[in-house]
Amino acid sequence: MITFIATDMDGTLLNENQEISEANKQAILDAQEQGIEVVVATGRSYEEARYVIQEAGISCDIVCANGAEVRNKQGDIIYQAGIESTRAREIAAVLNETGIYFEIYTDQGTYTEDYEMGVELIVNIFTTANPGVSEEQVRQAARERFEKGHIKLVEDYGVLFADDSQLVYKFLVFSFDEKQLQEANEKLSELTGIAISSSGKENIEVNSLEAQKGVALEKLLKDKGLSPEHAMAMGDNLNDLSMMKVVGRPVAMGNALEQIKDFCPFITATNKEDGVAKAILEVIHQPAK
Repeated sequence: MITFIATDMDGTLLNENQEISEANKQAILDAQEQGIEVVVATGRSYEEARYVIQEAGISCDIVCANGAEVRNKQGDIIYQAGIESTRAREIAAVLNETGIYFEIYTDQGTYTEDYEMGVELIVNIFTTANPGVSEEQVRQAARERFEKGHIKLVEDYGVLFADDSQLVYKFLVFSFDEKQLQEANEKLSELTGIAISSSGKENIEVNSLEAQKGVALEKLLKDKGLSPEHAMAMGDNLNDLSMMKVVGRPVAMGNALEQIKDFCPFITATNKEDGVAKAILEVIHQPAK
C-alpha cells in the first residue's frame, strides 16, 4: 500500500500551460483524504513552486532547488543543504572560464547577472518540458518571472558569496551550445562534494551532495516514520532519478527521457494527459495487500 507520493513539477505535475490540471489536483486531494503524504519535489525555488501549488488549492510539503531546501505545509524550512562559499566560488570560476550563463539560487532568492539570458533560460525550461507550446506565450511567462520578483538582478555574483547571511543552494547552468555545456560539465566533474544533474537538454544543475531530491525524500520518510518501500515518486528528467532510486514505486512520465523510462518499472501518461492523476488513482484504488 502506498503511504507517500512525491511528484516533480515541470514536465510532470504541470501541464503545457504550466498549471496543475483539475484532474491532477483532485487526485492529490483524494490521496491526502486517504491519509497519504504528498510532496512536491522540484528544481524550482520555494517562491516559484509555492505560487503554482497554492493557486491550485493544494497544501503539502515542498522539496525545493533539487533538495537544497525542504519546507512544510506552513512554509517553515525544515531542512537545508547549501554549497559552502569557497566551493561556490570554485564552481563560479569554472563556469566563468567557459563563458557559460548561469543563475544562482540561495535561501533568499534566485539571481542572475543577465536579464535577457534569464528570460531565454526559462523559455528553454518551459518549452523543453512542453514541446509545441507557443514560444511567445512562454516568453511572456518568463518576463513575469522577473516582474513578480522570482528572479533578481545582481551586478556580480561575488556579492552573494561574500554575504554570510545567504546560503547558496544551486547553480543553474544554461547554454544552447552542446560543446560548451559538455565542457562545463567535464570541468565541474573534477570538483568534489557536488551533485551534477539536469532538468533539460540545455542545462546543468549543480548542488551540494546533500542537496538531491532522493536525499531529501529519505529524510522526510524517516521523519514521518514511513517506509521507502511504500513510497512512490514521479518524474521526467535526470534530476528526478535520485528520488526514484529510493522509493518502492518509481514512475516515469510518458514524456520522460528514455533513461528515466528505462529505470522505472512503471510508466504513466504524459504531463499533457494528466499522467500524475492516472498514476495516483492507480495506486489509491488498489486493494490493500
